[in-house]
Amino acid sequence: MHMRRAGILVLLLFLCCSIAYGAEPSVGAQGAALVDGNTGRLLWGKNAEEPLAMASTTKIMTAILVLENANLDDVVTVSKKAANQPEVHMNLKAGEQWKVGDLLSVMMMRSYNDTAVALAEHVSGSVEEFCQLMTKKAAEIGAEDTVFGSPNGLDSQIPFAKHHSTAKDMALIGAYALKDKKFCSVIAQPSITIKEVTGKRQCEVTNADRFLKEYKGAMGVKTGYTNKAGHCFVGAAEQNGVRLVSTVLGSGWGSGGKEKKWSDTKAIMNYGFDTFFPFEAAKKGQVCGKVAMLHSKVGEVNAVLQDGYQGLFSKEEQNAIQLIISLPESIEAPVQAGQQLGNAQIKLKDEVLAEIPILADQTAPAYTLADWLSYLSQSWITWF
Repeated sequence: MHMRRAGILVLLLFLCCSIAYGAEPSVGAQGAALVDGNTGRLLWGKNAEEPLAMASTTKIMTAILVLENANLDDVVTVSKKAANQPEVHMNLKAGEQWKVGDLLSVMMMRSYNDTAVALAEHVSGSVEEFCQLMTKKAAEIGAEDTVFGSPNGLDSQIPFAKHHSTAKDMALIGAYALKDKKFCSVIAQPSITIKEVTGKRQCEVTNADRFLKEYKGAMGVKTGYTNKAGHCFVGAAEQNGVRLVSTVLGSGWGSGGKEKKWSDTKAIMNYGFDTFFPFEAAKKGQVCGKVAMLHSKVGEVNAVLQDGYQGLFSKEEQNAIQLIISLPESIEAPVQAGQQLGNAQIKLKDEVLAEIPILADQTAPAYTLADWLSYLSQSWITWF
């Protein structure tokens, strides 16, 4: 009897653990998303594609464009417009000169609004032109419903239609930014002291991103808050070679909302690391068929994948992934090694994850005149 009860208890414990392990996260955010940090594939979401305000997570895109369009040692001269930005600010003064790299660091670490405007004007000449560049870049990255009307995320004076994003889009933008090693080093700094070029003033700041200290493998990325957006956070973490990027938009307001953005992010990350694992769906050079060569001494060539495909997938997804091959049965020579013969699709249910060209693994020369005479003579003998 005691053994039976013990067995029941063990079974119940097993079932409870099974339910908890990999259970979808419960988050308070209005919009949330989790993406594969390398491929950008959406792994999980809550209203992930709903347009929402994104507050100072906007500054991720500002940082991307600064890193891609400016030298970190360039000198920024602060304008009146930049100096007049509301809090949170570094209290820049018109006419001051600071290095791009220094302003970039404090912008990401403390979310200073005046530094974002100063950097935008340095890159594009005006905030308006910089915002156009931001929106264009977002589209290039793959963000499908993102528009920027501000380089710092202050949205009280901007119509929603001109400044919004989605949880999925911001996660994609974050994943893109993290492929730049300089960006990664900037957001991970615990503290920094910067000095104005003339040496008249210096500024000491510490990183406001609690996630860096509170989660294993945390990389950063960027906090945000406005009355319109609520508390927001784009976060990233890497464990055992697995990189995840998450977004929470509108996790709440007030001190409770501020705390909720951290607990929401941790819940999403825990789910991600418990559920998704690296999986090689296709390998570069993998033979996926043979194609007959017409009128060549080479009877057939192997058809091989030009590229491989690896991403993060749940165990269930790994079993559902398909490699769909499209190849002709034969092709007229000549064929060169590396010539495209067909295409492969990596599919997960109805979603096409990747399309990969299929190439010939060797050259198949066409018949020479002598080869043709030999071929015709053999055919003539066979015919008779």
